[in-house]
Amino acid sequence: MIPNRKGKIMMERAEELSQFWAYDLSYAQGSDMRLLDNVQFIYELSLAELELKALGADFEVTNGLREFKIKNRSKALDDKIIKQSSYFKTVGQTFTDYFQIIQKNRTRSVNQYLTHWIYPYKGKFHPQMIRALLNIIGLKADDKVFEPFSGSGTTALEAQLLGINFIGIDISPLCVMQGKVKTKAIYVIDEIIKLKNSLIAKLKPSLFNQEKDFYKTLEGVENEDVRDFYALARLLAVSDAARRGRAFEQSFIKNLHLMIDSVKDYKEIADKLELQLGNIDLKQGDSRKIDLPDNSIDGIITSPPYSIALDYVENDAHSLEDMGYRLSEIREDFVGVRGKGKERVELYNSDIKKSYCEMYRILKPDKYAVIVIGNATYQGHEVKTVELTIDYMTELGFKLEKNILKIIFGLYNVMKKENILIFKKAK
Repeated sequence: MIPNRKGKIMMERAEELSQFWAYDLSYAQGSDMRLLDNVQFIYELSLAELELKALGADFEVTNGLREFKIKNRSKALDDKIIKQSSYFKTVGQTFTDYFQIIQKNRTRSVNQYLTHWIYPYKGKFHPQMIRALLNIIGLKADDKVFEPFSGSGTTALEAQLLGINFIGIDISPLCVMQGKVKTKAIYVIDEIIKLKNSLIAKLKPSLFNQEKDFYKTLEGVENEDVRDFYALARLLAVSDAARRGRAFEQSFIKNLHLMIDSVKDYKEIADKLELQLGNIDLKQGDSRKIDLPDNSIDGIITSPPYSIALDYVENDAHSLEDMGYRLSEIREDFVGVRGKGKERVELYNSDIKKSYCEMYRILKPDKYAVIVIGNATYQGHEVKTVELTIDYMTELGFKLEKNILKIIFGLYNVMKKENILIFKKAK
């Protein structure tokens, strides 16, 4: 018992020390702006500089690329950078909103703050990068950003935090549920907490029974956003049991409480910073046939699925089946998972082109579409998706404004780098 107690005390002291240094402002004296401590890569510095330019700053980089001197500094500019920026810790002696937001983190991963962590998803966006890109392409509060492959909901959450209205679709009902829970639970958190004990008591007997028993129990909850919250808590436990062999009921209860705490964190920081949250419109849909009018969207940020090399249906088979879907049927609708060998690549390329064509149609003239994509390896061969994207987007009428190389982690067996491609739609 004694060694464990000592270890616990040491961890508590380490956390206190970490918090002390995180909020230490002594270094900021004489500095206009300083990067966040976790900014490490060249592409991040490139995005930080592009973001500052987009926000209207004239600057020079100083002190080993960690600090910035603003040449046209004003209170209005300071306030704008404090409220919107992504890569900066301080402006003068004031912490940025983003620095305060990322302190609300229930995980060990620096990028999984607020509700970003909920449900494991391969190939997740880096949320800090997405926040920066929203600024870089000039999106403002009440503008509409669209994502045709909404995935785990990273862009939805970051747009919401900046007051930008988000419209997103995904072919996967699991992805749509993730995005909705991460962005909509904040509005129903009181009802979620109020129902927690009674729902747990009702749900426990059905946790180990057939899936329909669990979902049938949830039918008694009128609010769809509350139902989705508890359904995703179950699917998180389903994932933990399938991927990590964790005890189902224990995982469900633990994750449910952690999810509630994360949503409470979100509400707390939104209230503290007086954030005007953007509206979220997320639904199941097909990127090849987007149900939106021509020239109706102010910006697009997306990353097409790497489904040539990563089978998203198989990867989430346990959860999709738990939701009542037949994998053989749902597979036919997904981009990139149909066919084998050469046919699979050809079908993927054809589907992606249709998606790009739709993106061009719905985007307003002179607005930007950002595509984060890399060349994946399939059956030992590199699939030139980056080159296809640049060529076809240019053919449609886009102009490539920026091509930023980004090293990625977590998908080394599939790919090692991505390109952040920023296109502008010609008039």
